[in-house]
Amino acid sequence: QVQLAESGGGLVQAGGSLRLSCAASGSILNINDMGWYRQAPGNQRDLVASINSGGRTNYADSVKGRFTISRDNAKNTVSLQMNSLKPEDTAVYYCRYSDYNIRHYWGKGTLVTVSS
Repeated sequence: QVQLAESGGGLVQAGGSLRLSCAASGSILNINDMGWYRQAPGNQRDLVASINSGGRTNYADSVKGRFTISRDNAKNTVSLQMNSLKPEDTAVYYCRYSDYNIRHYWGKGTLVTVSS
């Protein structure tokens, strides 16, 4: 059974940085997209950033220029470097892998709290 596990969340002051990582256990074949989503209390889960197998990236407007997504295809890992963090970035961050059959795999999430 495939499981994704996020790491790297925590408490940081506004203006600080965090790096999130996501790793898969089990076998996932033909991964296409890898992405990060976030969900703040009372809000829906929204896309933060994604990267496809060719390295093409997509970012939410609110994080452009501050966050950088990267992936290691050999290790099936994806990372999110978050700089210049703001209190409004506070949320639970989830990684998601999608294969070419449009099956999605989610992690359980890691909490990021940015204090003002």
